Amino acid sequence: MMEFTYNNRLYYNPIEFVMTHIGGTWKMPILLCLRNGAVRYGDLKIAIPRISDKMLITQLRELEDKKMLTRHTYIEKPPRVEYELTSLGRSALPIIDQLTAYGFFLMNEVGVESSQD
Repeated sequence: MMEFTYNNRLYYNPIEFVMTHIGGTWKMPILLCLRNGAVRYGDLKIAIPRISDKMLITQLRELEDKKMLTRHTYIEKPPRVEYELTSLGRSALPIIDQLTAYGFFLMNEVGVESSQD
């Protein structure tokens, strides 16, 4: 595989590069929550109950910086903020769906039962 540099960081392969965009515990669940359109912060917090406020804010900012989603602030009382996928974020959904399917396959292979919270 090829090495390349982006934003002063050396990457050893494209997979490593992709994982900086959608990897980690929370980025993929956030992207999946935005699949059907714009979502308010509070609704994201409800949809991903185990994420802390600090982590959700951090992950949303990182995804926004990487152009995976946009943040819309509405000047209202109380203020309303919505997050929505960009075309780049939407392009990640089929890959996330494949990873989800493979995750269920692996869980089945090793005998892990999934729980619905």
